[in-house]
This record gives sequence, C-alpha cells and structure tokens, in this order.
Amino acid sequence: MTSFPLLPLADLTTRYWVHSWNRPYLIKFTDSIGIYYYGVAYVLAFLIGAWLLLLYSRRGRSPLNRDQCLDFLFALVLGVMIGGRLGYFLFYTPEKLWADPLSLLRIWEGGMASHGGFIGVTIATIWYGRATGVGFWRLADLAATITPSGLLLGRIANFINGELWGKVTDVPWAIIFKSSAPENTPLHLILPRHPSQLYEAALEGLLLLVYLQLRFWRSRVTIERPGQLGGEFLLGYALVRAICEVYREPDAELILGLSRGTFYSIFLVAAGVGMIAWSRMRPASSPRG
Repeated sequence: MTSFPLLPLADLTTRYWVHSWNRPYLIKFTDSIGIYYYGVAYVLAFLIGAWLLLLYSRRGRSPLNRDQCLDFLFALVLGVMIGGRLGYFLFYTPEKLWADPLSLLRIWEGGMASHGGFIGVTIATIWYGRATGVGFWRLADLAATITPSGLLLGRIANFINGELWGKVTDVPWAIIFKSSAPENTPLHLILPRHPSQLYEAALEGLLLLVYLQLRFWRSRVTIERPGQLGGEFLLGYALVRAICEVYREPDAELILGLSRGTFYSIFLVAAGVGMIAWSRMRPASSPRG
C-alpha cells in the first residue's frame, strides 16, 4: 500500500474521521430485504420534483396542469431509472452486461450512471412532449430545474454507503473510508481520502439547484427563451462534474487520459451549447409562451 507522506500511519485514525457506515440499508428486515438508502434518496427526490412541478403549475410558470405534472414526473422517473441503469453498464461495465445480461435487472446490487440518466430523461421528455403537444424545450427547462435535487440526495447516499470515494489526501477534512481498502485491512493502514461524494452533493446538487431556481423564478428565461435554462444546466453540470472528478478516485479505466465522468461530460457541453444556441437563434417567445 502507498505510504502516507506526512503522518505515521498509526496516527491517521486519531487525526481523521473514520467512515464506518458502509452499508446500503437504512432499515434491514432480513439478510436480503430492507429499505435502502438509495431507495430513500430516490423517493425523496421524486417527491421534491413533484412538489416543484406542482408549484410551477399553481404559480402559472408551467404549461402543465396538475395531472400533467404527475404524468410528466412519472415519465422522468422511468427515464432516470432505465437510462441510469443502462448507462452504468454501457459506460462503465459493458463486459459485465455481456457476460451476465440478467445483472441489469438486479437493481438491488446497485449501479446507476448520471450521464445515462440524462439520456433517459431526454428521451422521456421528447416522448412526453410529442404525446401531449407541449413543446420539448419548455419541458426540458422544467426537468432541468428539478434534477439537481436528485443529484444532491443521490450523492449523499453514495457517501453513506462509503462508495465513490476520493483520492488520497492530507487535507484536514479528509476521511478514512473502510471500503476503500481490501476487507480486513487494519484500520491504521487505510489512507484518508477526499470526501468527493460531498463535493459532488454540494456542487452538482445544491449549487445547481439554487442557481436554477433563482434563474427560474427571477427571470423570464423559460418563457422567452425555452431551452436555454436546460442548456445552462447541462453546461453547469459538466463544469462542476469535471471539477469534482479532479478529487474523485476513478472507478473505471481512463479514456484519452480522462476519467469517465469527465469524458462523458464533454458530450453534455456540446448538448448544452447546442440548446442555448438554438434557444437564442429562435425569435423570443411572447409572455404567454
């Protein structure tokens, strides 16, 4: 194991907090049945999304009525779940999918990819827009404003589960993740790491949520320039994801010297720029949308 340059290994556990959760269950009923932290995170995210969509509708800031808000959210939920699951296997572990296709259905084993979730949400938004006649760009803006709440809660669940930890560091707020070392490794030999899950929760989740909510409520961008706010979200996510990847331990082989998260974010930049350019090339919409 790599030696730590500044402190004797035996002193690490007295200086840094030891992450001791490392478990997927909030409540466990049997050896294989229980309530997962991930499950709680997703349910809370969907409830927050439903509340925000209904609030937009009540305040006259959305083209959707109450029933349509719930239908749209259901479409987004399917997009997130199917896209995120497929994305995890296709972007990170394709060999596992080919060797064991049924692993795709074993969702209790974990494995979701945010970039795959974005693709799933996009497809769901296109489908719902066509099915209802509501413009895709308006729907994309609405979806963008509620997405960071799911990212925030999902990253917190990552932290609780002790997964997707950061690189080895000696910063004062570093954390010793038991799961970052082989099982039965003596605690004093496990090196402290960046809590990159919390960095992502703060930037991908909280920061983007605040920004998008301020833009939504304090400007008329979603009415006058449909699609621009969705593009701003994609650009913002790509930027903060790339920043967080600097501190996150890569969980798959690099692509062109970049982590998977950074590499796939390049496509989000292109999509975000395209959405903003398209929204600004079109004539500004009237106040009635």
